Amino acid sequence: MKWLCVVSVLAGLAISPAFAQGTGATQGINVQQRDAFIAKLMGQMTLEEKIGQLRLISVGPDNPKEAIREGIRKGQIGAIFNTVTRPDIRVMQDQAMQLSRLKIPLFFAYDVVHGQRTIFPISLGLAASFDTQAIARSARIAAMEASDDGLNMTFAPMVDITRDPRWGRVSEGFGEDTWLVSKIARLMVDNLQNGDPAKPGAVMASVKHFALYGATEGGRDYNTVDMSPLRMYQDYLPPYRAAIDAGSGGVMVSLNSINGIPATADPWLLKDLLRDQWGFDGITISDHGAIKELIKHGVAMDARDAVRLAITSGVDMSMSDEFYDKYLPGLVKAGLVKESDIDRACRNVLNTKYAMGLFNDPYAHLGPVGSDPQDTNAESRLHRAEAREVARTTMVLLKNDRQTLPLRKQGTIALIGPLADSQRDVMGSWSAAGVVKQSITLRAGLQNAVGDKAKILYAKGANITQDKSIIDYLNLYEPAVVFDDRPPQQMLDEALAVARQADVIVAVVGESQGMAHEASSRADITIPQSQRDLIAALKATGKPLVLVLMNGRPLALSWESQQADAMLETWFSGTEGGNAIADVLFGDYNPSGKLPMTFPRSVGQIPMYYNHLNTGRPFNPEKPNKYTSRYFDSPNGPLYPFGYGLSYTTFSLTDLKLSGSQMARNGKITASVTLKNTGKYDGATIVQLYVQDVAASVSRPVKELRNFKKVMLKAGETQRVELPITEDDLKFYNASLKWGAEPGQFTVFVGLDSDNLQQQSFSLK
Repeated sequence: MKWLCVVSVLAGLAISPAFAQGTGATQGINVQQRDAFIAKLMGQMTLEEKIGQLRLISVGPDNPKEAIREGIRKGQIGAIFNTVTRPDIRVMQDQAMQLSRLKIPLFFAYDVVHGQRTIFPISLGLAASFDTQAIARSARIAAMEASDDGLNMTFAPMVDITRDPRWGRVSEGFGEDTWLVSKIARLMVDNLQNGDPAKPGAVMASVKHFALYGATEGGRDYNTVDMSPLRMYQDYLPPYRAAIDAGSGGVMVSLNSINGIPATADPWLLKDLLRDQWGFDGITISDHGAIKELIKHGVAMDARDAVRLAITSGVDMSMSDEFYDKYLPGLVKAGLVKESDIDRACRNVLNTKYAMGLFNDPYAHLGPVGSDPQDTNAESRLHRAEAREVARTTMVLLKNDRQTLPLRKQGTIALIGPLADSQRDVMGSWSAAGVVKQSITLRAGLQNAVGDKAKILYAKGANITQDKSIIDYLNLYEPAVVFDDRPPQQMLDEALAVARQADVIVAVVGESQGMAHEASSRADITIPQSQRDLIAALKATGKPLVLVLMNGRPLALSWESQQADAMLETWFSGTEGGNAIADVLFGDYNPSGKLPMTFPRSVGQIPMYYNHLNTGRPFNPEKPNKYTSRYFDSPNGPLYPFGYGLSYTTFSLTDLKLSGSQMARNGKITASVTLKNTGKYDGATIVQLYVQDVAASVSRPVKELRNFKKVMLKAGETQRVELPITEDDLKFYNASLKWGAEPGQFTVFVGLDSDNLQQQSFSLK
C-alpha cells in the first residue's frame, strides 16, 4: 500500500493525514530476505524454543522478575508486558541477547490506550472531538512516549462497537457508529505505527478485542455474544478490518464467545475470516488468561484440551498463562497438535519481531547504555501543552440556559463535588504509566485560571457513593476511591456553607474512573444517590448551578438536566484535564465536541443508538399512535442524540443543495450547505452528513453518518460547506453477505446533530 506523506502539525511531530491509508507493519521490509532469515533461524530452534516464542508473560506478583529472567535465559519466553521503564526492559533484553542460546530478542508491550506518560482524554472523549488532527496528535505522542520507554507494542486501539452504556469498557472505545469508529481505527494505527513501527518514536498497534466484544449481552463484561452474520458484517466487524487494512501488526483476541464459540477457540474467526478473507499476516494474541477460560466456557475438558483448541484455532501468543509451555510439547508428541501449527505461530511471532526491527537492533527503542532517563517520571518527558489542547476539543456542552457559561473570572465561585479535586479520577481508566501526582484537577485548574482575580471556595460535599460494598469492590485491587468517613450530612452542610458565599456553583459529579473500567459494568447508569442528594441541596440555594460531568459512559441524566443551569460533559480528560476544563468554563476555549454515543433517558431504553433499522410500524412523535414501536411510559427518543453538542455561540444551517439528482456508478455527489455563526462568540462546530438507503434488498438504517467537517467561524461569519458522497458511502452487505451499492433512491441529511436535520435526495443508477 502506498504511503501518503505525513504533515507536520506540531513542531517536530509528524502526524499522518486524517484517515490516510496505512502502510502496514511490513513497510520497507524485503519479504524474501525476511522469510529466508526466519526460516534459517527456525531451522536451528528446538520445539521447546519455538513454544517459548509463543509466551507473552506479565510482570507481576505471580511472575517475579527473577523467575522471568530465568525463563528468558532458557528460551521459554517470547515477549513481556507490564514493564514500562527502560532499566527493567534493558535487563530483560540483556538476558535474551547475552545468555539465551539463540539470542532471539524479546518484544515489550503495554496497554497504551490514551497516552503513555502524558494521559490524554479517554477514547470515548477523543471520539467526541470529531477532530482528526487532535486524535492523531494524541496517538503520535502516545507512541513517542511509549517508544521512549522501550516499548515495542501497544494493545490498542480498542475499536469494539458498543451500544450498551452499561458495559464498563465503553470508556476504552470510540462509540456506537461503525463508520466513525472505522475512521478513527485507521487514524490511530497510522499514527501509532507512523509508517514503520521499528523506528524510534513509533510502536506496533495491536487492535482489540477481536471480535464483537462490545455487544456482550446485558452489557456485562466477559459475557456472551449472539449475533446474526448480517449484523456482524454490517455493524461490528468493519472497525477491526479498518485497523488491519491500515497495517495493525497485532490482533488481540476477545474474551467473549460468538454464537456459542469462544473467540479464543474459533478457527472461522481467526483463520477463515482474519487471515484468508482479510489477508492479515501479523500475530494474534490471546487476552489475559483466556486460554484457561476455555474450560469454564465449556468447550474444553481440561487445560490440555484448552491449549489444543487455542493453538489449532489460530491463537499465536498466549498472554499470561503457563499452559502453552506446559502442554504443547506433549500434545505434539501425542499427535494431537501438528508441529506445523507450532511453526506457523512461531513464524508469525518472529516475523513480527522482524517488523519491529528487533533483529536489526534489539535496543533501538532503549538507546545505548547510559542513556536511560535519570528520572523516569520527569516533567520534561510530558507533553502538557498538547494534552491540554486535545482535551479542550473533547468536551461537550449539553445545556446552557440563560448563558450561564462561560463563567467570569471575578467574584466567588463555589467548587463542590467528589471529583473536583481527584487527581486519579481525572486521568480515567487504562492510564498506562501516567503519574497521579502529575495530573491537574479541576480545583487546581480553576485556581490557575483566575489567579487573584476571583475567589475559589472548595468543598467535597459527598462521596462518590455511600454504598460501601461498591467502594470495597472498586478498591479490591488498588486504593482507587478515597472514602470520606465523615457523616454525609456534615459534608453536605460544609458544601452548602461554601455555596451560600458564592456567585455561582460548579459541581463536579459523575463516576470514579474505576466505575468505567474493565469488570465495571453497571445495571444502573444514573449518578449515585449521594451525589444526587448533593445536587438537589445545591439547587435549593437558588444560585446558578453548573454541573461538570466526569464519566466514562453515557449516563441517564434526565433529572440532572432539569436541575442544572448548565451542564458540561468532560469525560475523563487526562493529565491536563483540570486546566482544559477551566479553559472551557471561562470561555478561553469555546466547546465544539459532539456526542459519539447516544445518551438515553433511562436504562430501560437500552440499547439505544441513532442508526437503528426501521420497523413496519415506526413511531412518529408528531403523530403518536398506540400500535407503533414505542414505550407508553416514556418518550421514545434519547435525552441527547448522537452528534449532539452546543456552543457558546449559535449556528444556523440553510440552503442544503446537492450537486446533482443522480449519481453514476463510481461517481460522486457533493452536498453543500450554508453555515453561519449567528451568535456573539467565535466558535467551531461539526457539520454532519447522514445518508439513508430508502428501499434496499435488506432493511437499512434510518440514517448513517457518512461525512463530517469541523468548521471554525468568527461571530457573524458565513461559509459554504461542501461534503462529498461517493458510491462507497452507499455500499452495504446484502443477505448473501455481498458488499456493494444497490440502485435506487437515497436521502441525504445534513445537520449539527443526528436529530435536527435538513434533507435532499438523489438516485443511484
